[in-house]
Amino acid sequence: MEIKDQLVVVTGASRGLGAEIAKSFGREKANVVVNYYQSEEKAWEIAREIGSHALAVQADVMDKQQVEDMFIKAERHFKQPVTTVINNALVGFKFDAVNRKNAETITWKEYQSQLEGSVKAALITIQAGLKGMREMEFGRVINIGTNLLQNPVVPYHDYTTSKSALLGFTRNMASELGQHGITVNMVSGGLLEKTDASASTPDQVFEAIRETTPLKKVTSPKEAADAVLFFASPWSRAVTGQNLVVDGGLVMD
Repeated sequence: MEIKDQLVVVTGASRGLGAEIAKSFGREKANVVVNYYQSEEKAWEIAREIGSHALAVQADVMDKQQVEDMFIKAERHFKQPVTTVINNALVGFKFDAVNRKNAETITWKEYQSQLEGSVKAALITIQAGLKGMREMEFGRVINIGTNLLQNPVVPYHDYTTSKSALLGFTRNMASELGQHGITVNMVSGGLLEKTDASASTPDQVFEAIRETTPLKKVTSPKEAADAVLFFASPWSRAVTGQNLVVDGGLVMD
């Protein structure tokens, strides 16, 4: 299925990487749901920028009923089933290398919060769209990960562990759902310049990335978003269960 024929739900799409992903799909003329939790005004700004084939919808991605209601609203509005889900929402986390929790201070509750934000949320969105995808014999799920799995230069214990779990989740879902024409993949960026989530990161960290990355630059949200399009496009029809690292070559896996 061409991207222009898809109905795409992007979670956490009111700002940062999520906003760029939504706009990338909008540029390809897909119907786009700009999901948000609190940032209503920003979400509608993104939707208006995309145009008439975008709709901003509020939903807590960790609330099963709210997500199901969002899918129903999207399908009624665009008069087609959801084909594509981008699990991007980042729940209650900022990349702050100075004030991060360390091995002595991190709590299990903080691990649980990130695990639920990554894995539980992805489970809920997949289950919300699964019936329609099976009936179409087509589906695309792209989960957003991190290159910290391969290179934890800053040990964000709870965040990185949750993304490790999300990769295992991705591959299990890919294994089971492939028979229905549904692919499940992951796109893992590095530290992106600059988003709300990375605003607390010192400039020295960005400079260090520039110096050690083959492309001698920090990946932008727009560049990472464009890589997501690959997994939704017909060009990736034989690819599932994969983790594509998009960080300018900093991590080579």
